[in-house]
Amino acid sequence: MPSEMKLIENKTGETRLGFAVLLKFFQNEARFPIQKYEVPKVVIAYIAKQIYTESALYAQYDWGGRSITYHRTQIREFFGFREDTVQDAQEITDWLCKNVLYHDQEFEHIKDLVYKRFRELKIVPPTPERIDRLIRSAVSTFEDQFFQASYDKIPKASLAKLDALVDSISSLDEENDEPSGENADQLSFHELRSDPGRPGLESVFKEINKLKTIRNLDLPDNFYRDVPYKVLKKYKQRVATEDIRELRRHPEPIRYTLLSTFFYLRRLEITDNLIELLIQIIHRIGVRAERRVEKEILNDLRRVSNKQGILFNLAQTALEFPDGIIKDVLYPIVSEQTLKDLVKEFKSTGPAYREKIHTVIRASYSSHYRRMIPEILGILQFRSNNEVHRPVIKALELIKKYAQSGLHYFPATEDIPVDGVIRSVYKEIIIEKDDNGQERINRINYEISALQALRDRLRCKEVWVKGADRYRNPDEDLPADFEIRREENYKALNQPMDAEAFINALKQAMTEGLERLNVGLPKNPKVRITDKGNGWITLSPLEPQPEPANLTRIKAELLRRWPMTSLLDVLKETDLRISFTDKFKTTAVREALGRETLQRRLILSLYGLGTNTGLKRISSGEHEESYKDLLYVRRKFIHRDNLRNAIAEVVNAIFRVRMQEIWGDGTTSCASDSKKFGAWDQNLMTEWHIRYRGRGVMIYWHVEKNSTCIYSQLKSCSSSEVAAMIEGLLRHCTEMEVEKNYVDSHGQSEVAFAFCHLLGYQLMPRLKAIHSQKLYRPESGMAEAYPNLHPVLTRPINWDLIRQQYDQMVKYATALRLGTAETEAILKRFTRNNLKHPTYQALGELGKAVKTIFLCDYLHSEELRQEIHGGLNVVENWNSANGFIFYGKGGEISTNRLEDQEIAVLSLHLLQNCLVYINTIMLQNILSNPKWFNLMTPEDFRALTPLVYTHINPYGMFKLNMSERLPLEEGVIA
Repeated sequence: MPSEMKLIENKTGETRLGFAVLLKFFQNEARFPIQKYEVPKVVIAYIAKQIYTESALYAQYDWGGRSITYHRTQIREFFGFREDTVQDAQEITDWLCKNVLYHDQEFEHIKDLVYKRFRELKIVPPTPERIDRLIRSAVSTFEDQFFQASYDKIPKASLAKLDALVDSISSLDEENDEPSGENADQLSFHELRSDPGRPGLESVFKEINKLKTIRNLDLPDNFYRDVPYKVLKKYKQRVATEDIRELRRHPEPIRYTLLSTFFYLRRLEITDNLIELLIQIIHRIGVRAERRVEKEILNDLRRVSNKQGILFNLAQTALEFPDGIIKDVLYPIVSEQTLKDLVKEFKSTGPAYREKIHTVIRASYSSHYRRMIPEILGILQFRSNNEVHRPVIKALELIKKYAQSGLHYFPATEDIPVDGVIRSVYKEIIIEKDDNGQERINRINYEISALQALRDRLRCKEVWVKGADRYRNPDEDLPADFEIRREENYKALNQPMDAEAFINALKQAMTEGLERLNVGLPKNPKVRITDKGNGWITLSPLEPQPEPANLTRIKAELLRRWPMTSLLDVLKETDLRISFTDKFKTTAVREALGRETLQRRLILSLYGLGTNTGLKRISSGEHEESYKDLLYVRRKFIHRDNLRNAIAEVVNAIFRVRMQEIWGDGTTSCASDSKKFGAWDQNLMTEWHIRYRGRGVMIYWHVEKNSTCIYSQLKSCSSSEVAAMIEGLLRHCTEMEVEKNYVDSHGQSEVAFAFCHLLGYQLMPRLKAIHSQKLYRPESGMAEAYPNLHPVLTRPINWDLIRQQYDQMVKYATALRLGTAETEAILKRFTRNNLKHPTYQALGELGKAVKTIFLCDYLHSEELRQEIHGGLNVVENWNSANGFIFYGKGGEISTNRLEDQEIAVLSLHLLQNCLVYINTIMLQNILSNPKWFNLMTPEDFRALTPLVYTHINPYGMFKLNMSERLPLEEGVIA
């Protein structure tokens, strides 16, 4: 700029260039460079060109003399900045404590905010070392203040009860014995930290005992309500990794704050676990009854064919011989056994079948499961914000009132809610007639029906539980300041504030899509729409892509250059290049281990977890690290957040290292799918998988087109893939900007289409049941507008419903974006159990409109279908490599602890991405040779993937030598 040029008028040579570089660096970063060559050479050359000097002169610029000191002063004054003082450091510390650390304690985030704050105050920041010390000092000051403030707020009675609980736990742990006599209900610290077992009465009573123990501490319900969950989780994790002796050694403010945060969060978690157990047990009672009845039926049922013919023969014979004897007249026409089979078949369906199932349910419930009801109703408080569901709450109060009585019927004087509690098909079973002929309600049958209704309402959060987290009041899931920040929230989603503008854009897209498909259909030989079955879409399969000619040769060259490369060396080499182990911070106050020792132990521990071989087997390798050392590192350093940060570091490194000539432009598309892993079943996460058979858990992956997984999550077999898909798009924390997401049929729904559209993502599923899909019309009265699509065209979209609920839909989308609650917890409201919810209905209409637009493009464009299919093939390839890496213990996750299951999955994710990183460099080494690069055809580049492992050896002795490096050419990846 002219004013800047004026500053350098009196300077020449290296002084002129050095000053200009400092000036522009300061203008951009609001600080001076720490080292001379922190400024990239290309920037120096560009600045030199602007001021008509040679870039080589920068090397002669004196970096430590009086000139540079004077230059810095000139530049500070030019931009209106001043040097920092001791008082500034104190003010920054105070600012961090009041405005930042309460919400975020991630070191790198805080550092960015500190530099930004210095820039706002127009102060030149101190050196990076002083910045780091300042942040650590601020965190320490904040924690001291937080601990003291929390300690002061804890009631004195609760302090005494915390001491008593810790003392009793300590004595129990020291004795290392089972409690007996008066202390039979006393829980150890390990039990208070443990997850629940598999659904059953024993697990229910254990969780109730835990909850009672924690509630007896009398900590206020809303004690930490306003403290961010991230902060509380940090202190809870610290307690979970310390034994009771370590906790007792802390000063009182620290000890009581740590314990209170731990028990506060455990109370929420145990309440959620108890609700989950209740839901699964109610489901189990019904499913087991159905299986038992069906088994009995199948054992003795003979299905009778030609029922209409039999009925006709019976009717004709009865009319011909109205006065005949049945045995003489009808049995010759239809045998007695056939009539018995008909009666048995009728009893196996309809009301008789339902009655038989209910009888089995009643027997199981009354003789076994009913014992838990008084305990659960006594400790959980159920609520509802909707008057429609109030009858269920009243029914639970009634059951609680008469739980200890032996009455067969409820008293006739009681007002017993029926509608909304008893399903119409079961009314005849539940409402009986007593000896006087009066209608009475069978108490046990009514309890069963009320619990089934409760399960349905809990699953869609129309009934919630006081003191829970996932099952809390659904109104708390939404952002409390949405109205205040309305404009900001709409802008963040890139959606118009005017509902009409939103609707008009959708209408136009629908009209264009339907018109394009209608016109192009006659010329599209691979898509047919017929009248079959009330409208039928027939789609020809995609033609196979040409086989890549040279990939086999590339893989052979990979094996020749790096034969039997140790998978442990792959993990080590990745860390030596990008230092992802720096992301593993201790849960303790300070780190006592040297960084080199910690790095070595982290690599070994992560390898043992990621391959599922375990820490004991890894500790027997050639590396001088004991099992106890690795276990300490696992307990103190390897946690979910640290692993996610390390994974993001590796993923971003893969994106940076890629050569565009080989891998193509950066992508904004990813594909997501799940894979089943076997797992121990004494926990709430493991379930029986109907399709793949066997008990296990699901891992849901988000993988971009070049086989880099950006996000992974552990989920149960029956949990929503839609929620997992949206969660991964929103929380992946990498540098990738996702715009499109490919899924299979299980990862999509109309609600998913609606939310993805509101959040700015394109959902692109491969639909299995394409034949049954329907296209919706943008307006009424357009029945003849698209004659070629007429068989699959259905009703128009209800735009009025979208218009009315537009603000509410954006509010829920904002809740997903901000993460005010878990994605699955928010989406629980929008399931089939909650069809009457107006926002759910509006989301359904919006989803139908967006899905119609997608279907038009999907049917019209074969290229789009190939793109989706190719994206999903990448996920399948990622799944195929899981078994090669996660080979230990037969590939089964051998733990019942939810945290350990998540750690195993994330370690596998990290290790597999490290393999992709090293393979990317290896392939670039090969293809940087013109001979190999010119050999490649478009089909070869299309099928090229860095997820190959023919040259990798994950087995054998576990040798770790940190001074040995893989022979990779550095110049190739510059």
